[in-house]
Amino acid sequence: MARAQGARAQMALAFEMSYGSPPESGFTKMPFASTTLGAEQPLQASELLGYGRDPQAPIKDAVTADGNVVVPIDAEGFGFWLKAGFGAPSTTGAEAPYTHTFTSGNWSLPSFSLESGMPEVPRYAMYAGCMVDSLSWQMARSGLLTATVSIVAQGEDVNTVSAAGVPAPIALSRFGHFNGAVTRNGASIGNVVSADLTYANNLDRIETIRSDGKIDGADPSIAALTGNIVVRFADQTLVQQAINGEACALEFSYTLATGESLTLTAHAVYLPRPRVEISGPQGVQATFDWQAASDSVVGRMCTVTLVNEREAY
Repeated sequence: MARAQGARAQMALAFEMSYGSPPESGFTKMPFASTTLGAEQPLQASELLGYGRDPQAPIKDAVTADGNVVVPIDAEGFGFWLKAGFGAPSTTGAEAPYTHTFTSGNWSLPSFSLESGMPEVPRYAMYAGCMVDSLSWQMARSGLLTATVSIVAQGEDVNTVSAAGVPAPIALSRFGHFNGAVTRNGASIGNVVSADLTYANNLDRIETIRSDGKIDGADPSIAALTGNIVVRFADQTLVQQAINGEACALEFSYTLATGESLTLTAHAVYLPRPRVEISGPQGVQATFDWQAASDSVVGRMCTVTLVNEREAY
């Protein structure tokens, strides 16, 4: 009997027409590095008395289906996760390259079905009614550039054959840390050591009484865009902004030599006043845990622009 190996694992994604109903076709093969997405059903220990010291059989509790998927930030596949997290983009361009613009603040987000397959067993787990709770990644000088997608699903159905058919492939063209840049109000920020950012939909699970133990849905509530910037302390610009309580625009971008690009712009970012510590003879660093808010001029909190060869999402 074959044993499952992560190297042979597969993942396919398709957006749903109605929540919790996997489509019969239209799946796309998604690149991923790891996943914790799964369903679990805990047991409730018996509280009954009068049967001696040995307990009675436990009772099954409700089903919870959620987890994280670590994915590469690439020029084409990452657009599917952006659509799930922000909503359908506005696409411009008569021919390639196309510009896909995702904006925050959408009241309705698309649900999708995600199938995770281990062909050796075989085991194909279909997660229907998936919604993106958060998207996060880190910018650094080196290493592999990946994002963590936090997912809330309605439930899990396991089969021995794939329900995704033959998923459509995508052209993998990854961004790297070397392709990254951070700007403030259009000007490059010097001395940036690292940067973290997280966009959260803060999903509200609709946990109604059902015979199958699944949720009825997951509604997005107040969104949040937060993160931090670690800089070598060289001037007072960011500290002074924090003291004054002013907002700035932060832009996190990646650009490939072939023309593909990904840019997230937080239009109104507020910085806290940081503690500037001198911990030794090395350079002094300061960490700013920033928060973004809706910009009164632009009318939203953030905009994500993806330029690639794909015509539509």
